Amino acid sequence: MNMKVQFGCAPINWTNDDLPSLGGELTYQQCLSEMALAGYKGSEGGCKYPKDFDVLKKALDLRGLQICNMWFSSFFTTFENERTFAEFEKHMDFTYGLGARVIGVGECGVTVHGQEETPLFSNCPILTEEQMKNLAEGLNELGRRAQKKGMKVCFHPHVGTGIQSLDEIDRLMKLTDPALVGLLFDTGHSTIAGEDPVEILKKYIGRVAHIHVKDVRSEVFEQVKSGGHSFLWGVKNGMFTVPGDGDCVDWMSIFEILKASDYEGWIVVEAEQDPAKADPLEYAQKARAFMREQLGV
Repeated sequence: MNMKVQFGCAPINWTNDDLPSLGGELTYQQCLSEMALAGYKGSEGGCKYPKDFDVLKKALDLRGLQICNMWFSSFFTTFENERTFAEFEKHMDFTYGLGARVIGVGECGVTVHGQEETPLFSNCPILTEEQMKNLAEGLNELGRRAQKKGMKVCFHPHVGTGIQSLDEIDRLMKLTDPALVGLLFDTGHSTIAGEDPVEILKKYIGRVAHIHVKDVRSEVFEQVKSGGHSFLWGVKNGMFTVPGDGDCVDWMSIFEILKASDYEGWIVVEAEQDPAKADPLEYAQKARAFMREQLGV
């Protein structure tokens, strides 16, 4: 069987967007070169990448890479709709020219995931009906704008943002138009949220427009829960790792669902780790080899 998927890697494995001091010494050129060396064709956006379109495009072209998606922060839960719409237009133009056809949207209005001292599980925001409704309507509007440009909005459930559990995903998916808003499926965040990623993928494979793959080290995950630690504490201490290395995600079931589906799009390795402890090239190669072995592509 021939899967119509492409494989990308996220620069967050080299330098963390939420904690730029992790891997702060690494250049974006090294990051892109090692992605290409490990056999990937696409990269997500990253905080260290040049903001100048021509400079970034040249760096990508030199290595046979393209941008497959770049995180976009929406602020609908704090009702900053006009600001979000204006920024989205700029984001769309920039990423389209670099090859992206999807826009992964994460809601950052009331999030705690970027706060290094805030315990994650006791402080996860719970959205009001009004916040949820504004988020859904805002995403539908982003979806309409993206559609005109030949792009697709996919929402990224992410721990600490107010949309992380299956129940919260269900509520948002019901309130949004499937033709306008897809789902960005992330194995790691589903797991940290206490859900079974297999169940989420099975339920929403028809709406999945982009995929992030990472595994979780259960030992560190348990420490985050029992010790009342922050999301970033977990990241620094190795809570995430690449497919083929952790011990929480049932990859065989994930891959079976993908093989049986008509998913066409990117599968992106995105395991934020401390590059001083986990050599990004080594882990990028490990993940690529694992997926090639399991998926045959």
